[in-house]
Amino acid sequence: MAVGPLVFEIIITFIIASSVLHRYGNWYHHHIVVTLSVLIAWYFSMLIVFILPLDVSNTIYETCVSAHNLVEPRFDHLSTFDNTNESLSTVSNVTTIAPAPLNSPCQKPYSYVPSGVFPVFWRVVYWTSQVLTWVILPLMQSYTKAGDFTFGAKLRSAIIDNAIYYGSYLLIVGILLLYIALRPDIYLDGSKLRTIAATASNTWGLFWLVLLLGYGLVEVPRSIWHSASAHHTINHAYFRAAKLLHEKAEAEDHLNDLLQSMRALGERMSPTHPLRPCMDIIESKVPTELLDQMRGMQPPDSPHADVPSEKALVRLHKQLLKALQHHRRVDTQWGLLMEKILALEDKHKSSVSVERIYYHTYTPKRPNFLNTFYTPRVEWYWECRVKCFLLRGLAVFCALVSVAVVWSELTFFVKEPPLTLFANFVQLAQKSSDYLTIELISTLTMAYIALCAYSTLFKVRVLNLYYLAPHHLTDEYSLIFSGMMLCRLTPPMCLNFLSLIHMDSHVIDKPTEETHYTQIMGHMDVIPIISDGFNVYFPMMIVALCLATYYNLGSRLLSALGFQQFIGDDELTTDLIEEGRTIASRESRKRQRMEESAQRRREFTQRFGVGESTLSMYRSARERAENLVRPGARRENSVESAQLELLGDSQPSQRPDYSSRTSTFSHYHIQDSTKNSRSRGGTGGGRPDHGLFDDV
Repeated sequence: MAVGPLVFEIIITFIIASSVLHRYGNWYHHHIVVTLSVLIAWYFSMLIVFILPLDVSNTIYETCVSAHNLVEPRFDHLSTFDNTNESLSTVSNVTTIAPAPLNSPCQKPYSYVPSGVFPVFWRVVYWTSQVLTWVILPLMQSYTKAGDFTFGAKLRSAIIDNAIYYGSYLLIVGILLLYIALRPDIYLDGSKLRTIAATASNTWGLFWLVLLLGYGLVEVPRSIWHSASAHHTINHAYFRAAKLLHEKAEAEDHLNDLLQSMRALGERMSPTHPLRPCMDIIESKVPTELLDQMRGMQPPDSPHADVPSEKALVRLHKQLLKALQHHRRVDTQWGLLMEKILALEDKHKSSVSVERIYYHTYTPKRPNFLNTFYTPRVEWYWECRVKCFLLRGLAVFCALVSVAVVWSELTFFVKEPPLTLFANFVQLAQKSSDYLTIELISTLTMAYIALCAYSTLFKVRVLNLYYLAPHHLTDEYSLIFSGMMLCRLTPPMCLNFLSLIHMDSHVIDKPTEETHYTQIMGHMDVIPIISDGFNVYFPMMIVALCLATYYNLGSRLLSALGFQQFIGDDELTTDLIEEGRTIASRESRKRQRMEESAQRRREFTQRFGVGESTLSMYRSARERAENLVRPGARRENSVESAQLELLGDSQPSQRPDYSSRTSTFSHYHIQDSTKNSRSRGGTGGGRPDHGLFDDV
């Protein structure tokens, strides 16, 4: 009995997880502990999705073998119900499934795995991911944002932060344990305690899964449908640009205020001050350009600055880390959004072209062999004709799958006849022993549910503090958060899918052959109010959430409260679209001027064979000549210099504001930070991001 398909999927899943992490993370600048922890979290969560279909097909084969009395039935820790007192009894009668004879009606699946492999595999995968998501990753996340300066102090702050966070969970667990202890018909042992711990985590995950799916099952097909419309897509991008510009300005102002406070504290410390090493650690987190600009300015007068103390430095360090993370996130979003808007404008202009040739404002960088086949005319037909029809076809298919998921969530508790579509599909394939179809249906369904849930998780504005940016621009904090949520939501999602296909004895309420995954996970049957109430009827809320999403009730409510949302018939939305169009036009002209200037410098260098120093001298001479030709500009510069001299001799209260000058510098620095970070492989700052333990 070979385990080739199992080993193959394990290897393929590792390649997929590593590739996705390489796209979003930065292996060269992030700490190795963060990279390995996130990789394990992503890898084990994806393993559950890809390996569970193999467990389903193996379970169907073993059920067929047991039904035809080829061997004794196998009930590995099977949960059965006693009708007299409705208590849970566990039967442990483990037998080995022998190979079926050649003339048996049960055809052995190509991916059959020996019966002793899956229990060990699921224990390792599930409990490792649970330890990561509830213990290790939260500590690492709190550690990265702690403002202390030593390893012990940062670890203590992380533990205290998580103790406060998990206090509510411990209170709920204590109430449940007290309820169970007071019931005389329930006896607690080690296995039931493990079941309570596992299913408490799954219940928490199911709660969030239903909320996320209620939005994603509608929004994913609708967003794919709208992406086929160039007009709708570009208007939405303009709307986002207008909102993001305000958020970007607020992030810059907040960061400048913190830099001003850091400057004020630094001026009060001599080089021999005992807290000077702590200030050096804080300054090491600031990008080089901002730090040099800050040091070159006059020290600010800040009478409200904190007295130099370790507590003040810890508070400043924590606030600065958060502000830098927010600044990089907004900066990354801004750069990616501007590139998207420019590409959408090119597509819109090309779509109305009579020549049927795709035009680019900036020539894309492609391999030469690709340009030979992918000509501008071929690109026009793909981008303006074929791609639109494919996207709308995909949107219709996703909408049908969403309807099937919602219907199945409403009817999965009906035992006979089975009303869920997925249960009928699996049973039809089971009759013909078509295990490949069973595995494909299981994999695609769980992958679509995961897509709807996780796309919602990183799209909702409340959770937009965590942003997965491609091109190695995602920070450590967002990577850790994504690993945590992946580990918490994947197990309840898989258990919910097993309920949809009626392979959960708790749902169909009769002894049945269960998957090894369900046997390891167990059921919350020791608490009937959760097993018979919450886990069965709470998923029905998906219908109400889907209807609210379809009619944009949440967006309209947030817009009425003052949080601008993209609503097509709203006057404020129209104003923001026009503002975003103006912003994009200004950004496009700025980039064109920079491109033309760089092109002229390249042509001058190629023509005269001079270097950068000679080119700088040439530019200085040209500027002097322009000043001689334009005396008005020279007089204006002289007046401005005189004003600066007067301001320099004035009182401190009349000096130029430090924050305004820093904001001006930050405005020019941040616009090109995304482009520079891509060339360096960084995260948007002037230097590589510091690792988890770099300041120790």
